[in-house]
Amino acid sequence: MATNPASPQALRSRRRRIALWSLVTILMGALLLPAGGYLYVNVVQAAQQGQAPTAPAAGEQTNPRANYWRAVRDGFEGYTAASGPYTTNVLIANGGQNWRQLRNGPVASLLPWLMALMVLGLGVYYILHGPVKLSQTPSGRTVERFTYNERVLHWYTAVLFILLAITGLSLMLGRELMIPWMGLSAFAAYANLAIIVHNYLGPLFIVGVVLEIVMWARIAIPNKTDVEWFKAGGGYFGHAHPSAGKLNAGEKIFVFWTATVGMGILVSISGLVLNFPNFGFERETMQTANLVHGIAAIVYVTIILMHMYLGSIGVQGALDAMTSGRVSVEWAKEHHDLWYDEVKHTAGKAEGKSGSGVPRTA
Repeated sequence: MATNPASPQALRSRRRRIALWSLVTILMGALLLPAGGYLYVNVVQAAQQGQAPTAPAAGEQTNPRANYWRAVRDGFEGYTAASGPYTTNVLIANGGQNWRQLRNGPVASLLPWLMALMVLGLGVYYILHGPVKLSQTPSGRTVERFTYNERVLHWYTAVLFILLAITGLSLMLGRELMIPWMGLSAFAAYANLAIIVHNYLGPLFIVGVVLEIVMWARIAIPNKTDVEWFKAGGGYFGHAHPSAGKLNAGEKIFVFWTATVGMGILVSISGLVLNFPNFGFERETMQTANLVHGIAAIVYVTIILMHMYLGSIGVQGALDAMTSGRVSVEWAKEHHDLWYDEVKHTAGKAEGKSGSGVPRTA
């Protein structure tokens, strides 16, 4: 007996689930799998630090080699016949050690906890509140929220962002997180590939960031309505949904201006400096760029984690905006009422078929 074809709503729901679980799998693999190695390293280090130090044998109170390298780090100048942008008469530049301590200390050890706290906070919120659901059942009438070109640019930049985040964070945190459970040889093989992917995709990502800034800067200008949105907590903590235009205050301030513009520009400029050392940048410039790149990238990823949560499982119906490009009239009224007032005359008038060939509901 023939079976009835799946309804358009069922097909759209299936596409949303596939897109959602694909993103969740990538993020969980990038952020949570290394946690085992990180925990292992810290436990072992704590155990080793708890052991009583052994007293040095007679005549071994100081290490002659250590004394030699302390003298080297004092920065006394000598002579070298080498030439090039990084060549000096100093055997070891003390700034390199300072950079290493900052990079391996606060940047690589403390800042990543921002991402962990964001994931933890979102998880607790989801457990306590669940997704933000619509107060009305969708009637079937929809309105276009993002055009095809806007969605293509968003997914182009988003995919590159995820790949760069995975490769960049794993290279930054690999020594502490990945080597303990992958082994040195396996991580070295992965790192060789990851750095190639990261370096070549970086300039392509910059193109996406610039185009996004150009495309959305006009609608991301803050106004008085945004102040009221923040006062109401965006409607996520028991209050009614505050008024918002096409972008709400959170999307403007955090996602666009802080993440895309602020951190995006810092990551892009510092990344270009690191990608093209043959342009003659000084060693100190490269070290500063490396620190800026790491700090900005972690802040960037932390904010986008919140954005991805709210745009997928956090808010019912939000994912439709970047998959089909259309949202229900009820969703538009509740979350972006000021924008809906501008476009409500177009609701339900879209013709043609969706990407899966299913006729759009009018």
